[in-house]
Amino acid sequence: MTPTVRVSVLMLTYNRPQYIGRAIQSVIAQDLEDWELLIVHDGHHAEIESIIRSWVAHEPRIRYLPRPAIGNIAEATNYGLERARGEYIAIIDDDDYWRISSKLCQQVEHLDSHPDCVACSGGVIVVDQDGVEQMQILKPAEDRDIRRRALYANPLRHTAAMFRRMVGGQPVRYDESLPGFQDWDVWLTLGKSGTLFNFNEYFTYYQVWEGGGTFHQQKGNTRSALQIVWRHRHDYPGFPGALAMVLMYWVYARLPLFIRRKSFTSLARLKRTIFSLRPHHRTAA
Repeated sequence: MTPTVRVSVLMLTYNRPQYIGRAIQSVIAQDLEDWELLIVHDGHHAEIESIIRSWVAHEPRIRYLPRPAIGNIAEATNYGLERARGEYIAIIDDDDYWRISSKLCQQVEHLDSHPDCVACSGGVIVVDQDGVEQMQILKPAEDRDIRRRALYANPLRHTAAMFRRMVGGQPVRYDESLPGFQDWDVWLTLGKSGTLFNFNEYFTYYQVWEGGGTFHQQKGNTRSALQIVWRHRHDYPGFPGALAMVLMYWVYARLPLFIRRKSFTSLARLKRTIFSLRPHHRTAA
């Protein structure tokens, strides 16, 4: 398929009508105008359908892609990727929103000028459901520093990311067999074909709220983490330590619910802080 736009923005939505308009508006506000927004809607939700069709009526760059069947994130993402027409793919979650209007421009310029780079992302500002800031997260910027920690934690923030739709002559696809952390697997897979990069810029407001899925997906995520670390053990450094950490996470996810509820937020914050710290040195981008 010959690309007809520079960027295909991919958004998945399911049972969260209260925030999707804000996410869509943050795409429309971008300085880059050569984009399409593909909204993949799993299941049936009349309010979400009404909201999206209202946007479509006024913005021809939005494409509404309803899916009657409800699948996992990888299945829904692949459904959108198969219909994308852009040279590059940008991701935004339906309950998050981009912070700056130059986000797409910066990422397109970087990928255009760095043909060896297969994916790039940026920082996020974590907010609660009232919009109150909880923390700021910047990942290591340069490829060599990203690789040092890639087995320990997801190296790129998904909702702030952009990647090439075709890598090595093949379309990028997510592994539908993984119950969670499918984006982590994608970055590690892409990193075998080129370099990864994180901007020293906060691109996205990342919302955490009681309707989010991270806490409830813990057991599935631990199974995925074990598969991912094992799958990529020969391609990135630090396998013994990463395996030990994943095993501890696996045990934690099976503790009594009341213990996990009390400790989840503080432990998640600690992990994000540790594995988002940047090294003191930088090389040219």
